[in-house]
Amino acid sequence: MKVTLERNALLKSLGHVHRVVERRNTYPILANVLLKAADGRIDLRATDLDIEVTESVPAMVTTAGTTTVPAHTLYEIVRKLADGAEVRLETDGAEQMLLTSGRSRFHLSCLSPDSFPDLKSGTFSHSFSLPAATLRDLIERTQFAISSEETRYYLNGIYVHTLEVGKDMVLRAVATDGHRMARAETDAPAGARGMPGIIIPKKTVGEVQKLLDGAEGEVGVEISDTKIRFTLDGVVLLSKLIEGTFPDYDRVTPKNNDKQLSVDRASFATAVDRVSTIASDRGGKAVKLAVKDGNLELSVTNPDHGTATEEIAVEFEPESFEIGFNARYLLDIIGQIRSDNAIFLFNDSGSPTLVKEDGDAKALYVLMPMRV
Repeated sequence: MKVTLERNALLKSLGHVHRVVERRNTYPILANVLLKAADGRIDLRATDLDIEVTESVPAMVTTAGTTTVPAHTLYEIVRKLADGAEVRLETDGAEQMLLTSGRSRFHLSCLSPDSFPDLKSGTFSHSFSLPAATLRDLIERTQFAISSEETRYYLNGIYVHTLEVGKDMVLRAVATDGHRMARAETDAPAGARGMPGIIIPKKTVGEVQKLLDGAEGEVGVEISDTKIRFTLDGVVLLSKLIEGTFPDYDRVTPKNNDKQLSVDRASFATAVDRVSTIASDRGGKAVKLAVKDGNLELSVTNPDHGTATEEIAVEFEPESFEIGFNARYLLDIIGQIRSDNAIFLFNDSGSPTLVKEDGDAKALYVLMPMRV
């Protein structure tokens, strides 16, 4: 294999594919990236057996060929080369690849591409496309609520499905860790109707989120019962789905919360952040919210460090009300509110609370209270 290509193009592609490679692997081949040069391009592919990322880069191919080299090592070498430099990759056997750029020379150990795994895509039953900004919004509004508890593996991702809301078909994303739930939706794109409900793993969500960072245009999505494939700007990400049944989130979504509180989002977020400074991790960083006479008092009590209180003017219909929340969970949700005001809907101090944007029905959050 003999290939010449531009450093920046190679670095961008390696940046996409090398992230899925685990630094510690039982199988040495999984630490490598597959390089296949032919027909004026070089294809790069990496996998961890659950996710596979592939991208093509234009290149001057003198001699076609295929090899695999350590992914993270190759990425770091290319990253440290001069901006705009020309990179030459050459193999004259199966054991080493020579990388040259200017006066720099690197010999990298190779492993046979014959043993490189191929994550078979199978047949996709549904395919559609949606704007990169829309997919990015669905992920950003829900990913923070993904559970990391391995015993409840079916919560370790975002549940995506279609359903009818009134006369409209929507594409909805839901995530929960049992303490809070995030739900966001958009108009279902053509081709999504009737798709199976799927759970996209947390790592896959993170990789897609990185690919979407700053991206424009359309994202192609293909779905089967066991896999999902994203295509964006020449990058193809194929991932296994989580096998399992996502809980009936609608059953735990409050329907009768009639106590409404409206608060300035920015003022509320900074106040929660300030008073939680003295909260104890051991105590779950609990913050108490007490409403009376048009004022919301936020307070934290820590036996080891003292107390903190702050007041904010709010709009609230009942005369008084008290409830406690985990401060970090509360800040995570408030961080997703885009409107000037955040709307809280309460039932009582022991029941789940609804949080939403002022006038927006596309996103909804549920937060379990704490005893304070």
